[in-house]
Amino acid sequence: MLFFNYKKGFTMDIKKCTTLEEAREKIDLVDKDIIDLIAKRNNYIKEIAHFKNSIDEVKAEDRINSVISNAREQAISLGLSPNLINDLYVRMIDAMVESEVAEYKNAKTY
Repeated sequence: MLFFNYKKGFTMDIKKCTTLEEAREKIDLVDKDIIDLIAKRNNYIKEIAHFKNSIDEVKAEDRINSVISNAREQAISLGLSPNLINDLYVRMIDAMVESEVAEYKNAKTY
């Protein structure tokens, strides 16, 4: 079970599974949480579009680089592959920037 404390970051409380099925059920729950968090992140990305004044601001390269760097550092601190996290974040951010651009363009037409 993973708990999140915004002041301290993630702490892991993993219960040892006694069967393959139990382990798979736990993985399925984690996968659901990951997707829920990605959806939540995407909703905030759409909100951010309303604060931007140009497409260049939407495609904030410095911010993207900072987010990816922070994700890599967190991955390392948790014993995960920073390259895996880098690849996941690059793909996720690319898709979310597209979503943010669409939201920005839509907001500017009203």
